[in-house]
Amino acid sequence: MDIDALRSFLAFVETGSFTRAAKQIHRTQSAFSAQMRKLEDELSVSLFVKEGRNLVLSEAGLALRTHAEQLVALHNKTLKQVKRYENKRSLRLGCPEDYNDIILPKVIRVLKEAEPTCSIQVYSQPSVTLREWLDEGKIDAAILTRAPGSEEGHWLMHDQGVWIASKEYALDDSQPVPLALFQTDCKYHAAAIDGLTKRGSSYLLLACCNTASAQRAIVREGLAIGAMGRLSVTDDLRILDNMPPLPAVDIALVSGVYPHPLLDKESLERMTLDLSSSVI
Repeated sequence: MDIDALRSFLAFVETGSFTRAAKQIHRTQSAFSAQMRKLEDELSVSLFVKEGRNLVLSEAGLALRTHAEQLVALHNKTLKQVKRYENKRSLRLGCPEDYNDIILPKVIRVLKEAEPTCSIQVYSQPSVTLREWLDEGKIDAAILTRAPGSEEGHWLMHDQGVWIASKEYALDDSQPVPLALFQTDCKYHAAAIDGLTKRGSSYLLLACCNTASAQRAIVREGLAIGAMGRLSVTDDLRILDNMPPLPAVDIALVSGVYPHPLLDKESLERMTLDLSSSVI
């Protein structure tokens, strides 16, 4: 059975008239009548009977009514579900590993609420790599640390640099301070070295890491102390006091060369609200 014919049949059910039904579906009465005759021929039944001067549904028409309503409703639901994938484009999202635990899930949750069928490919790379990929069009957006005072991207939240150590670690003033830091392009790396130098504290740069998990692992074993954003500090580490100050940074969602439809103004604003209300 043709779905359009069933829609037309239900227009008659609603209006009780071939004339009004034809107007409702924007067809001529003759075209509507021909469509109903074709439907009757296909089913080999009469769907309408005369009752005085009016046409009403026959017993077969009454039986078809319920099934037609179900079929049209299912057809509409199917179209709606399938069309959600029309022109679907995966979001290629970059995120430095140190933001994976706290920020990334909240960003993805907002995107999923805005578009339940969204598909997101996550690339965990250092910020310098993600910026290059943005410029080259390899990714659509990235969660990045931006320079103080910069208006780059859409602001998500602040983070404060802190010094970290294992629970049992004790600084030995007679020995150079062993350090496990991010790579040299990280703001915390430069600030940590500069702060210790200005204080007159000797240090040993034990390891440069391109992931937060690597830095945390070295620090957790008591091999060194580290410097990272407070958001990246796990419960099995402690934050050191009385150390040189580290900078605060802004975290932003930066779009690539071509804007992605998932990253509309409303979704970006919801990300900011979600992060600011739920992250320490």
